[in-house]
Amino acid sequence: MTALATPSALAARPARSPHLLRWLIRLHRPALISWIVLVLVVGGLLLWVGGPLTDASAAAWKQYRACGTADCAYDMDAIVRYKDWYTYTTVAVVAVPFLVAAWSGAALVSRELESGTAQLAWTQAVSPVRWLAAKLALPAALITAGSGLLAGLHHWAWSAGQGRIDTAKGWHDLGTYAANGTATTAMALAGLASGAFWGVYKRNSPGALVGSLVSTGILWSAVALATPHLWPSVSTISSLRHSVPAGSGIVVDQGLVTSTGEHISGHLCGSATDRTCRAAYDRLDAVGYFNDHHPASHYWPLQSTTTAIVLAVTALLTTAAFELLRRRTASAPARKAAAV
Repeated sequence: MTALATPSALAARPARSPHLLRWLIRLHRPALISWIVLVLVVGGLLLWVGGPLTDASAAAWKQYRACGTADCAYDMDAIVRYKDWYTYTTVAVVAVPFLVAAWSGAALVSRELESGTAQLAWTQAVSPVRWLAAKLALPAALITAGSGLLAGLHHWAWSAGQGRIDTAKGWHDLGTYAANGTATTAMALAGLASGAFWGVYKRNSPGALVGSLVSTGILWSAVALATPHLWPSVSTISSLRHSVPAGSGIVVDQGLVTSTGEHISGHLCGSATDRTCRAAYDRLDAVGYFNDHHPASHYWPLQSTTTAIVLAVTALLTTAAFELLRRRTASAPARKAAAV
């Protein structure tokens, strides 16, 4: 016959820690399934864009170039189809950080704080800090893997069209740059951290959802505006006989060069062969154009710098979320004692 445990024996036993990983997967199973489906669908579309669609569009452009001035047939539908689906998949990859931020703000932290589930978990031998760490660890790993895969596939699909498709986007195109590199994954993690912070701060799903989306949007916009200034640019000088300054890439500044070597931003009229533009340039003592820009060789330095900055912001948001949670849970017992 099994002896019943005495109250003192029960009190002496350490409380069994719940299986956090299994609990989190069960709690967020719909989000996990949705994320896997999203990665598989967008990844499959990128394979289609970089494979059959690129080949068909490249063949159509080859037909078009072979036509010369003659009126001959070529597969315009293949060209348009590639362009459209490249745009759709680029938008999908760029939207990943915002989807992560929306889910993180609306469901990851705020919902449990709002319903009291989190407070119940804290009474089951799970500290608030450990609870939040567990909430962030698995999503962070899955988001890193999934967004990294999508960014890699997008870069591959984009590369497949370079030199083969006349209308293929350049590396400096805003959407292409945002979807093509490591900054994509960093932004997705920033969206996760933003949702966690606003979830702890607002403790209600609608407020955290709005806050995380706005924060992610502001960060994305700030990074886009700051990108041209994150690495020293290259300056190219060209003759006034050209209609625009020479040199392609991300433009930092453009304008006129005077006979003394001074750079005057703007005032681009056109080629000096035009009489009106020639008169305007003479008044400014202009002898050439300048174009401060980032060439293709600056792609990875810019991506690496952008990634580092966004990861630093992510770390700050994560630290702020933990500190805010620690302060609020530490002050709760004091408030209860004062009430008694």
